[in-house]
Amino acid sequence: MRTTPNKSEPAPSKPANAKLPDIASAPVPATLAVLDVNSDTGLTRAEVDTRRKAHGYNEVAEKKSHPVLQFLGKFWGVSAWMLELIMLLSAFLRKYSDLAVVSALLVVNAVLGFMQEHRAAGVVETLRRRLQVSARVLREGSWQVIPARELVPGDILRVRPGDIIPADVKLLTGALSVDQSALTGESQDVDKAPGGVLSSGSVVRRGEGNGVVILTGAKTYFGRTTELVQEARPKLHIEYVVAKVVRWLFVIVGALLSVVVVLSLIRSVPLLEMVPLMLVLLMSAVPVALPVMFTVSMAVGAKELAKRGVLVTRLSAAEDAATMDVLCVDKTGTITMNQLAVTGVIPLGHATESDVLFAGTLASQESNQDPIDLAFLAATKERHVFDGLPAVTPISFAPFDAKNRRTEAVIEQNGQRLRVMKGAVRTVAQACGLQPPAIETLEARVSESALKGYRTLAVARGPETGTPALVGLVTLYDPPRPDAKQLIAALHDLGVPVKMLTGDALAVASEIAHGVGLPNIRRVADLKAASAQAGNEAVDLLAGADGFAEVYPEDKFIVVQHLQAAGHVTGMTGDGVNDAPALRQAEVGIAVSTATDVAKGAASVVLTEPGLTNIVALVEQGRTIYQRILTWIINKISRTILKAAFVAIAFVVTGKFVVSAFAMLLLVFMTDFAKIALATDHVRPSRKPETWNIGGFITVSVVLGVAMVAEALFLLWIGWSRFGLATDNNALYTFSFLTLLYFAVFSIVSARERHRFWATMPSKTLVGALMADALIGTVLTCVGLPGLMPLPWWETLAIFAYAMGSCLIVNDAVKVAMIKWRVPAAVA
Repeated sequence: MRTTPNKSEPAPSKPANAKLPDIASAPVPATLAVLDVNSDTGLTRAEVDTRRKAHGYNEVAEKKSHPVLQFLGKFWGVSAWMLELIMLLSAFLRKYSDLAVVSALLVVNAVLGFMQEHRAAGVVETLRRRLQVSARVLREGSWQVIPARELVPGDILRVRPGDIIPADVKLLTGALSVDQSALTGESQDVDKAPGGVLSSGSVVRRGEGNGVVILTGAKTYFGRTTELVQEARPKLHIEYVVAKVVRWLFVIVGALLSVVVVLSLIRSVPLLEMVPLMLVLLMSAVPVALPVMFTVSMAVGAKELAKRGVLVTRLSAAEDAATMDVLCVDKTGTITMNQLAVTGVIPLGHATESDVLFAGTLASQESNQDPIDLAFLAATKERHVFDGLPAVTPISFAPFDAKNRRTEAVIEQNGQRLRVMKGAVRTVAQACGLQPPAIETLEARVSESALKGYRTLAVARGPETGTPALVGLVTLYDPPRPDAKQLIAALHDLGVPVKMLTGDALAVASEIAHGVGLPNIRRVADLKAASAQAGNEAVDLLAGADGFAEVYPEDKFIVVQHLQAAGHVTGMTGDGVNDAPALRQAEVGIAVSTATDVAKGAASVVLTEPGLTNIVALVEQGRTIYQRILTWIINKISRTILKAAFVAIAFVVTGKFVVSAFAMLLLVFMTDFAKIALATDHVRPSRKPETWNIGGFITVSVVLGVAMVAEALFLLWIGWSRFGLATDNNALYTFSFLTLLYFAVFSIVSARERHRFWATMPSKTLVGALMADALIGTVLTCVGLPGLMPLPWWETLAIFAYAMGSCLIVNDAVKVAMIKWRVPAAVA
């Protein structure tokens, strides 16, 4: 085998005339000979082990930035620049103790941020390992499904529509149409015949066949593998909201500081003495821990969901699930058991039941693991249909296609070739040349079965080139899942109505849906007809429907678009290659447990178990994360107003800075990083979908901020007039530091709950972080740090008690009253 192209280069940079190794252009027999493999039995376990030692796993080593460079990156950014500027000013002013402490804080900030992001990256890596592209491989004579990374050159693969080609593969049998747009940029599908090479990362659109792996991992032509887990750090809706809030905070803080600067210049306060505190207050408006808080919240949520059988392919999925207000689900496997069984065989003409099952089974294929095919195979085996019959040799097989809605095969028996097919009644009847009146009579005959929820397929057989003859009908039944009705009701109670989508006829769909509490099922053709009428573009045409029948996969995309046009945040489940556009279009694309790799890649969530149980968990977890982040926003706004207004108003009134730059800096970092623990807090998910329109909560935050400013200034006045703070700057700094610290701690306790603070217990992690914050801050005032001096114990205790009473009694009551007024839905 010749040397492969440079594996470190991305595909686009390779020369256009780069050649595949000889094995790729060799004929099929020569390829199999070079790879030393029998296409009928595949490799043995020993051969697989030997080849893996030689070629390694089928993966491309991810280029990861060096941890040291990642850590150094923490010293670059708005917050870091402000700290570094304060350090330079401290050095210039020869305040070396301030310089040492600010330097230590800068390093601690970098270490904490690096550790938390590393933790989140670990969660994403775990998801990657659990959610991998799989492959159907023939080894030691039996077909099995394995992770694609375990493939070795010489493995015999089975590829079907919806598969992502996991390595460079030479096609041995079958004909395929593949999408190579992700690799070459070409939008047109490419047809592949036996002997053609399927490049790793391309997608099978139509057809199926067997192939042999010729190159793996970094040695593949394009040198890339396909991963189903997407971005580790996506852009979130809530970040846009917070960015807007932070801009307003900068305006408020900037305005307050402008007043302070003008007064300072009038009062001849040295500018260099004033700049560090100005910088710290400006920095307090910067959400220092925001990126870490979001990443940790999403990662903790993803880890929690993974325990419950829900794998997220991008960390923003849980955030999207919080706002989802309608869910479209496939009937098969989600509402039903996906365990089809033959319940009846209706021979037509001179055919017998055995003739019908014989033809239907020959138009099936076990290796595809299709539920309908498996139902035919099981019924045939149970009734011993093939016992004593001459051997049958398969010649060709055309799998189910959403366009023609049937499977078809050509087989040879006793030297004669037969064509057999099974599929939708109308489709097969038309293929058999039946006239419309005869087809309508046939459909009327199956409608009785449909009213019982049975699905009916037609079976036909005939000569290879002539028109086949209809031999009979077969009824199948897929029972509803025992928990489907209860879970649909649970989702409805959470404000997420379920709409069932199925390709079944209206009568079958209605019967199944009625049994699980979805009484109003319509034909999707009715939706298309209504939407075609002028003026209906923005009307919610799906408002009265509980689902649609006779849905083609491409119709799902139309349904999603209609729901979004009507203002809904839409969830969609899917499993096939044709579901990918709808899964990608929906805000919450959910690939079910049996989904193809393409569907998993398009979705933001992958379920590992059938049914709706995990979707309920996804909605609840998403709303839990939303509430945690909302708490962070409420507290950030109110406390930024408290810090800036407290310092500015106190300066205007007293002519002094009541807190040192160092003490304020310490406060910002201690409280911001304690709030990261909110990512683990116990909160109650709301009973209705969330919204990113949080204007009401911003109003609540501002009112709480103003209330805390008034309370803190009143306490300062007491200290100023009763405790001699007017003449002792160090005592004044400590008094103000402890006031702001205790207010910060207790305001978090109040803000985390939309009702009274005692309605739910905070998590142990949050309690521990807040207690550590208060304790460390109190201890630091006793160790002689610059600008901080010990206060009498009773004075510290008085500040603590005052802050606790203000936040947990007065402000908590104000919060509840404001939420009832401005955001009544939050406490409903």
